[in-house]
Amino acid sequence: MDKSSVPKYHELLNPLLSALHELGGSGTTSEIYETVAQQSDLPDEVAEIPHNPEKSNQTELEYRLAWARTYLKKYGIINNSERGVWVIEPEKRDIKTVDEDDVVQTVREQMRQEREERGEKDEDDVPEQDETWRTQLHRVLTQRLSPDAFERLTKRLLRESGFIQVEVTGRSGDGGVDGNGIIQINGFLSFHVVFQCKRYQGSVSASAIRDFRGAMVGRADKGLMITTGSFTRSAIREATRDGAPPIDLVDGDELAEKLKELDLGVETELVEQVHVDEEWFEQI
Repeated sequence: MDKSSVPKYHELLNPLLSALHELGGSGTTSEIYETVAQQSDLPDEVAEIPHNPEKSNQTELEYRLAWARTYLKKYGIINNSERGVWVIEPEKRDIKTVDEDDVVQTVREQMRQEREERGEKDEDDVPEQDETWRTQLHRVLTQRLSPDAFERLTKRLLRESGFIQVEVTGRSGDGGVDGNGIIQINGFLSFHVVFQCKRYQGSVSASAIRDFRGAMVGRADKGLMITTGSFTRSAIREATRDGAPPIDLVDGDELAEKLKELDLGVETELVEQVHVDEEWFEQI
């Protein structure tokens, strides 16, 4: 399978709109991705084709859906909140389909005019304005951090997120447990959690989830897997399979957002401007 098997961004405009309607008028990027893949009956091997593993953990479908969201937003059909939830504009909820050609033509003209006003060359805009900092962060995490440093970063991240007694117990390995900790809920409930951190450029498979589950059984209440990459659709299904101990998953996008939220090596200097402190990661 190659990228030509993935629908073009303009071919995703109506599937994206349909997915939002099915989700009740709003949805996160991951919910939209999964719903579009299901509605379009896309095989896993097509939905999981990577866009550019060296620069991001996005699949090609996610990348093209990002363009589709950008176009529908500029067209005035949808919008997004600071928390990354996409919604159909209240006055546009009756719109079920759009004219793909009209959307593309209208938005491209709008982009051209915006570039002229900024005095920029006539070239494509980047979908979703924070792609640059995410790309830089992905490169730092996957290419500049050692496995030991990534484990220390995970340990710091969990502590900053409310975990106590966090301990790194071993190196990453197939089916291995990298560490454990305790998460307290409102000061009353405590759960023992084992975690595994995978410094990946690609996707974590369902077999990796099964191996991790086998290693965690009898050792904790919950499992947590953190990766710089992504999880295949089958891995996500396996993590929440009925009758099996659940495993919470944190992919590269969620990891980036958490690091940004906690100011761990990712600094928000101004609104819409995010800076990755590469030296911070080298000292972890």
